[in-house]
Amino acid sequence: MAVMERFFKALEAIIDVKAIRGVQTYCNDFGIDKRHLYAQKKDLNKGFFEVYWILPMIKKFGVSSDWLLFGEGDMFLKISPSKRKAAVK
Repeated sequence: MAVMERFFKALEAIIDVKAIRGVQTYCNDFGIDKRHLYAQKKDLNKGFFEVYWILPMIKKFGVSSDWLLFGEGDMFLKISPSKRKAAVK
């Protein structure tokens, strides 16, 4: 449950900093059924959550895997803005 809560918090942060347009774009770009994502957000016990949903956050958007999986450290890795911008493209 805690991983899912952090996933949704990170997704909101990624959208807030304009690294991605919105939930639909995240779902389209990474092959996630948006109906499942919305249903999972509404009810964390739903059972739709897939581990592959978090992979783009770690690889493309610089979300710390330690924070996402264990709740340790900062949400984002300490990378330069230019590297983060390049990763988003």
